[in-house]
Amino acid sequence: MESTEQARVARRRVFYIPGYDPIHPRRYRELYRKEGAAQAALSGYRVALRPRSVTDGYGWVVEGRIENAEVLAEMEVLVWSDLVRGSMASGILATYWQLLRTAWTYLGSGALWRLMRLRKGPIIAALYPIFMLLAQLLLALGLGAALAEGIGLVAPRWLGGGWLGVAAGLALVPVVLRWFKARDGKLFAYYLMHDYAYSARSGGANPSELEARIASFRQKIAEALRGGYDEVLVVGHSSGAHLGVSILADLIRAGGAPASGPALSFLTLGQVVPMVSFLPRAERLRADLNYLAARDELTWIDVTAPGDGCAFALCDPVSVTGVAPAGKRWPLVISAAFTQTLSPARWKELRWRFFRLHFQYLCAFDRPGDYDYFRITAGPLTLGARFKGRPPSKSRIERAVSRHTSMAA
Repeated sequence: MESTEQARVARRRVFYIPGYDPIHPRRYRELYRKEGAAQAALSGYRVALRPRSVTDGYGWVVEGRIENAEVLAEMEVLVWSDLVRGSMASGILATYWQLLRTAWTYLGSGALWRLMRLRKGPIIAALYPIFMLLAQLLLALGLGAALAEGIGLVAPRWLGGGWLGVAAGLALVPVVLRWFKARDGKLFAYYLMHDYAYSARSGGANPSELEARIASFRQKIAEALRGGYDEVLVVGHSSGAHLGVSILADLIRAGGAPASGPALSFLTLGQVVPMVSFLPRAERLRADLNYLAARDELTWIDVTAPGDGCAFALCDPVSVTGVAPAGKRWPLVISAAFTQTLSPARWKELRWRFFRLHFQYLCAFDRPGDYDYFRITAGPLTLGARFKGRPPSKSRIERAVSRHTSMAA
C-alpha cells in the first residue's frame, strides 16, 4: 500500500497505447490539447502543453496545476499505427476473403455466441462490417445485373447484345465496390473488418510483428521505471488495453517493476479484451490476464461506460474470460457513466456518434465525476491514491463466459 508521500506526484511518465488506429499519433496530442483546455476551463485548473526535449518516440510534455499542485507529465504514444496500416493494405477481393475467415473464426470457435452473452453493442459493431460489406457486394451485383439486362434489351442482336451486356455488368461491379471503399472514412466497413481480422487471423495469438513491438514497448516502460519519476502510468485504450496487459505482465515477470521504484499504474479505457481473449489460440493473453490480476506491483483501473457501444462496458476482462486467479485483486472496474457525467444536451449531441463516444474517455466531461483523464494524467495523485476506497461498479459483469480458458505455460 502506498504511503501518503508515495501517493503524491510531481513528475509522471505516461505511456498511451492506442487501439487499432492507422492515423499518425499527432491526433492524440491535438486531442489532449483541445480537450484538456476544455476540461480545465470547466473544472478550474490549468494544463499547458509543450514539446518534449527528446526526439525518441512521439510525445509531449504537460505542465499541470491541479488541486493546488504543480505536476510535470511526460506523455508518449506507443506507436503501432504502422502495423495497422500494413494490415489494412488488402485490396477489395482480399478484404472479402478476410470477411469469410473472420466470420468462420468467431462462429466456428463458438466465441461469437459467448460474446453475445456479455454486451450487444460491441457484437453489433463486429457484425456491422460483415453486413455492410455484403450489402455493398449485393448492390454492386444488382446494379451490374440491371445494366446487363438493359444493354441486352436495347443492343442490336448482330452486336451480340447479350454478351455485351454481361461484360458491361461485370465491369460495373468492381467500379461500385471501389466507390464504396473510397468512402470508407464515413462508413468504416473496411476499417472495422481489418480490425477484427487482425486478431482473428491467428485465432487470438499475436502476430510476430506485434510481439516484437510489445517487447520494445516493455523496454521503454522498464527504462522509465528507472528514470526517477514518481509514477509511471500506462494507458491502454480499446485494443490497446490487451496489449497493455501483455506488456505489463512481461515486465513484472522479468523483474522490471522493483518495489523501490515509482508507482506503476495501469488504466484501461473502453476495453475490448473479450474480442481477443475468447478466441481459441489466445493462450498468451489469457495467461497474462490471470497473472496481472493478482499482482501487487501495480494498480489497475478499468474504465468503461454502458453508453459506449464499441466497448465491453463494465465487463471484468479477467473474470468473464474465465481466468480469475485465487487472490484476484485487479482490475477495479468502474463506470464513466456518460449519461451522468455529460449534460443532457451534450449526451443528446453525442449519443448516436458511436466512434466519437468510444474516445470520450480521452475528452472533457461537462459534468465530471471521479473519472477525469486530465486529473489522472497531470494531477498530483497516483492512480491508486485517486481511486483508493472507490468501490467497483455494482452493475459490473464478472461471470465466466468464455468457452476457451487454456493458458500458455
